[in-house]
Amino acid sequence: MKKILFAAIVSSLVLAGCSAAPINNSDYSEVNKITWETAGKLPAQKGYAENIGTAGLLSGVLEGKYVVVGGGANFPVKSPAEGGPKVTYSDVYVMEEKNGQLEVIEHTNFPHEIGYGASVTTDKGIYYIGGAAEAENDNDIWFLSMKDGKLNMEKIGDLPFTFQNGKAVEKDGKLYLFTGKQNGKTSNEFYSFDLANGNIEKLPSVPGAERAQAVAEVLDDNIYIFGGGNSKAFTDGYKYSFDTKEWIPVAPVIVGGQDISVLGGNSVKLNRYEMMVIGGFNKNIWDDANYYLSNLKGDELAKYKDNYFSTDPVDFKWNKEILIYNAKTNSWKSIGEIPFDAPCGEGLVLINNKVFSINGEIKPGVRTNRMYTGHIIK
Repeated sequence: MKKILFAAIVSSLVLAGCSAAPINNSDYSEVNKITWETAGKLPAQKGYAENIGTAGLLSGVLEGKYVVVGGGANFPVKSPAEGGPKVTYSDVYVMEEKNGQLEVIEHTNFPHEIGYGASVTTDKGIYYIGGAAEAENDNDIWFLSMKDGKLNMEKIGDLPFTFQNGKAVEKDGKLYLFTGKQNGKTSNEFYSFDLANGNIEKLPSVPGAERAQAVAEVLDDNIYIFGGGNSKAFTDGYKYSFDTKEWIPVAPVIVGGQDISVLGGNSVKLNRYEMMVIGGFNKNIWDDANYYLSNLKGDELAKYKDNYFSTDPVDFKWNKEILIYNAKTNSWKSIGEIPFDAPCGEGLVLINNKVFSINGEIKPGVRTNRMYTGHIIK
């Protein structure tokens, strides 16, 4: 398998852990570069001849070695510009990395179709919140773990609202969930869910405009959230302090003097202070598209949609920078670019010195069926 190599010079950085549970809490260790290779393709969903890739995936890590992805949606019949239906899936895959390739060791199905929920990896297992095709399941909280060598999926609770395209993290036995579409409306509301007793508490809302598809992690025992958007893409950031019970503005996503939208991207926690972000819709193109798709009529709208959905992925200018936020210095930097189409709504997980990017959207209405392994060289 041909590897694609690029330099990613970073001072003082450890890449160890997964999205909500770093393998160690070391602060820093130098990383010299990342080499990428294709890691294979997921088998076809049950009832289909081919897996054409999905976005809005459940994703996480179990027992420090199993990569789990599932659900998500795509347009298997025809493009959204042609009125193609969006199809959501129930298929779940358990994979193990072998020589850079992700090999499926179990292919099973969720009890219902899932997509665009919030995935949280912990030492105990993966929590999946909301994100279902049917409203009756769109407020579920599920827990995934390995039991006797097989994937075990158990519903453990309900939210008092449906939840999609929001964020969630775990800290000290509680799930914290915020932003996204709550009861079908873009929201900034913030809640905790006690895993011991199921109690739900409303907390101070995230500042700024209501938003969905942000990125967030627990860093230095605080919650950090960046970007997201609604009809406009945002680049702002906020920290929730568990000590003061309030949100505080932090550095926006600016690198080299340029605002970078991470709307639709994904993140992994690297260590106590740092997170890495891959993907994100281009702010200017996102803002313009939402305006024109909402305001044009008739032939003008049809012409715009035809041009918009036929544009090549590269011309959408989605974020290819590999971004690092450091909570200790409250700063952003780039360590280089990914050498493949920038994905949004992908599965992104980290195990030791390897990061895995799985599927995702590469332009409006189009997914990739590729999986990639990034080998981190220190």
